[in-house]
Amino acid sequence: MSRIGFLLLLVCGVAAAQPAAREARIEALLKQMTLEEKAGQMTQVTIDVVSAGGAGPAHRIDPAKLAVAIQKYGVGSILNVNGEAYTVEQWHGIINVIQDEAAKTRLKIPVLYGVDSVHGANYTHGAALLPQAISIAATWNPALARRAGEISAHQTRASGIPWNFYPVLDIGRNPVWPRFWETFGEDVLLASRMGRDYIEGMQGTDPAAPFKVVACLKHYAGYSLPANGRDRTPAFLDERAMRQYVLPPFEMGVKAGVPTVMVNSGEINGIPGHANKWLLTDVLKGEWGFQGFTVSDWEDIKRLHTRDRVAATPKEAVAMAVNAGMDMSMVPLDYSFHELLVAAVREGLVPQARIDDAVRRILRVKLQSGIFERPKPEAAWRREFDRPEFARANLEMARESLVLLKNEGGLLPLKKGTRVLVTGPAADLLSPLNSGWTLTWQGDQERLYPREKLTIRGAVEELNGKVATRFAPGATFDKLTDLNAALKAAGEADVIIAALGEKAYCETPGNIGDLTLDEAQRTLLHELARTGKPVVTVLVEGRPRVLRNVAEESRAILLAMTPGVEGGRAIAEVLFGEVNPSGKLPFTYPKTPNGFTTYDHKPLEDTHDNPFWREFEFGHGLSYTTFAYSDLKVSAKRMRRGGTLEISVTVRNTGARAGQEVVQLYVSDLYRSVSPPVRELKGFAKVALGPGESRAVSFTLREADLAFVGLDNRWAAEAGAFRVRVANLSDEFVLE
Repeated sequence: MSRIGFLLLLVCGVAAAQPAAREARIEALLKQMTLEEKAGQMTQVTIDVVSAGGAGPAHRIDPAKLAVAIQKYGVGSILNVNGEAYTVEQWHGIINVIQDEAAKTRLKIPVLYGVDSVHGANYTHGAALLPQAISIAATWNPALARRAGEISAHQTRASGIPWNFYPVLDIGRNPVWPRFWETFGEDVLLASRMGRDYIEGMQGTDPAAPFKVVACLKHYAGYSLPANGRDRTPAFLDERAMRQYVLPPFEMGVKAGVPTVMVNSGEINGIPGHANKWLLTDVLKGEWGFQGFTVSDWEDIKRLHTRDRVAATPKEAVAMAVNAGMDMSMVPLDYSFHELLVAAVREGLVPQARIDDAVRRILRVKLQSGIFERPKPEAAWRREFDRPEFARANLEMARESLVLLKNEGGLLPLKKGTRVLVTGPAADLLSPLNSGWTLTWQGDQERLYPREKLTIRGAVEELNGKVATRFAPGATFDKLTDLNAALKAAGEADVIIAALGEKAYCETPGNIGDLTLDEAQRTLLHELARTGKPVVTVLVEGRPRVLRNVAEESRAILLAMTPGVEGGRAIAEVLFGEVNPSGKLPFTYPKTPNGFTTYDHKPLEDTHDNPFWREFEFGHGLSYTTFAYSDLKVSAKRMRRGGTLEISVTVRNTGARAGQEVVQLYVSDLYRSVSPPVRELKGFAKVALGPGESRAVSFTLREADLAFVGLDNRWAAEAGAFRVRVANLSDEFVLE
């Protein structure tokens, strides 16, 4: 055997030994544990349960309450913040106290602390508040998704927290849903690829490594497609739809090594997510071989009885959920789950083997996270919490996330020194740029945002000059305030920049009854447009609000979505030409409140009698330069089973300035046994080109890329003709 071969064998042997040793350690612990200790590991409570009160800097842990949680009930996990974000020093103190208490227990099993770091370590003061997921998706740049995961993990773990309830891999195909901005958009491929890179950035190859965290997929599965668009309401999805659109991003996450999964708070076809044995056990743990643990969302096991009414008693709810495949309960405000689970096991309602399986999974993740060896944060991590490159990366993400939807007559970019009016409810606030899960649950406490960061108004004043820049808000998000002052200022301006959209929100408080942008904002813009001054509209919103007159009366529209704390600066840079916009829509922008549909719609959704209405197409996004496509080539006209096909195209920058273009490959299955969508995204690549520069971009198509979920609920590719399209070019081939 060669030296290299010997080394490979040695490395593989060590790698194989590590899981074996871990499993042996788990079994040894299980044999020592009482039923009560096992039920404790399956119990998760919020920090409020062990707190003495106070929010933010005033918050303190109550030692007596903590002793009850750890010593009496043996809780395996604690989550959340008490009201608002903490400093790094506070977090270290909290984690240290909790783990010191856990070290006093008989088996000394550390507590797994979890938090929602959904766009950076957003519950730690001083963290980089990154673009939210929908804005990351708009970059169409997986490298930036990976970097976002790395920064989120670094600052979360430096805070002492090893577990992040992220990413959201619910598919964003219903724009009314209030958690739309937490998704990576409407397309399965785009969401899966961005999600995978985010996960790999967070976990690396080892979530126990310095400044890495354990990731959590959520909300498994179907949560984002409620029939009425409201949070935590029913969805109706058959198995084919689940397997075609809903499950693939989650399966990708499992294959990427995610050790925890949070479960859908709603229900599918009358079956609550926390009682869905098919999803939790048969698919997740059976088909996909998931070895980690499932965790409930907030109070959702209780709700099987109190809300969903599928369990006649609280005890039946606990038994139902655990038997279905729930491993940990986010109770989260008491110890009822622990007490009811112990009783259910003793009464034979839950098999001991199911309890052992759940605890085995929880211990496995705790060992993978490294908290057995390093349960408490190191003091040196405080100095490592922030790095200058984090802010630079954050700004770059914000820049690439901005989508120029309209630029009539080349109004943008504006020249510096142009007399501008900055107006609108989102113009001088940081909270709408970040939205929910930012410093507080709803993200709406403007006083907590870092004052050194720039709002849109502040960034425009800095870049364009205060003398040339006027500000008059004109309206709040839902009410006209001083319209006359805004109109007077507009009369003295050359261009109006109107920042419209949504206030910060999260989850159920973000439910709306109408997707149309609020009337007060539409009225403000209409009156401003009547002055005859050109209007540039900047949309700061968590979902695509229907624009009505806004689209027609705006000469230019820049979609900002939720670009994070550097969003104000990035927006100003794009408006004044410091940055060439390169974002593309990760969803179809609807034109009407109802009848919205996705880009991969069926043929019967775009007919003479039933036209496909959209304001802007999926994948749309303008630039300050132009690009031309040529030389589309398909490597063969026939593709054999198990073979591959190469698709290549040349893209050229035909404008006068450097820019980035997202090359998008679409495939259409012309005929099949289940009606095909008009097109599906099968590849994308973001390329940077200087003026006059061209580049050949290639994609590889495999048989799996042509597959769909058939009548038997299985993935298969049927023989027949397919059309490929890149930009305005197309060609066809046949799968034999």
